[in-house]
Amino acid sequence: MNNTNFIIHEPADEYHARSRSGEFMSSHLLADFRESPALYRRKVSGEITESESSAFVMGRAAHCLILEGRNAFDREYVVTDGPINPRTGESYGRNTKAFAEWAATQEREIISGKDFSFLLKLQRGVWLHPLASELLADGIAEGVVRAEYCSVPCQIRMDWFSMKSGLVDLKTCDSLRWFESDCRRYGYIQQLAFYRAILRIVTGKNFPVHIIAVEKNEPFSAGVWKLTDELLDLAELSNKSALERFRACCISGVWPTGYEDLRIIDTL
Repeated sequence: MNNTNFIIHEPADEYHARSRSGEFMSSHLLADFRESPALYRRKVSGEITESESSAFVMGRAAHCLILEGRNAFDREYVVTDGPINPRTGESYGRNTKAFAEWAATQEREIISGKDFSFLLKLQRGVWLHPLASELLADGIAEGVVRAEYCSVPCQIRMDWFSMKSGLVDLKTCDSLRWFESDCRRYGYIQQLAFYRAILRIVTGKNFPVHIIAVEKNEPFSAGVWKLTDELLDLAELSNKSALERFRACCISGVWPTGYEDLRIIDTL
């Protein structure tokens, strides 16, 4: 397969809604299931509702600016500090009634001037990295792919994909020095193994997988990591095991916390 006709383009809200409803399994929901089947069940049943944190909003804005460019960013966001208080000559604070009333009339998401300056530093850090800029030179941002995996309807939303470079995922971090630990701590390896598997089902081949990480503080350095096939194969076994347990929970209707059995602490 040499074309990208298998990639679906749809709004992020629509994609996430189809995961939250339980229609499709996503990598993030599978991570919730691995942590606790009960947690997964409560999320898709609507018992747990998650509000967007400021960090999540900034992360989404960073992805848009870095991967899709300024024109796409301007369609989704407006850079402004809001209405001006005539008595002070300065912007109303975000926690004021005046700001809230003004924000409610805006069709685009609001990014402050300070936050936009931060986003530009992230963008510059990524694009000044020679390998990162090469990986992002040609491809598709935020493409969706759906397939049945281990008899479970699944979907992925890729940060970046090209037939040449494969999968590229963009992450922010506090320090590149500890980023490899972040990959294990936050389940990035299992996430990208899930992506690779869905792509393989649709295309018939395994694509290379890279992560671009950029620091959220000065000097906003970026780094690039390639995940080996051997590592992704191991992570895929973990994902398959989780999906098998998921199917068993669907059949039995029992969604345990994962902590029902007695646990032993025997080390200092």
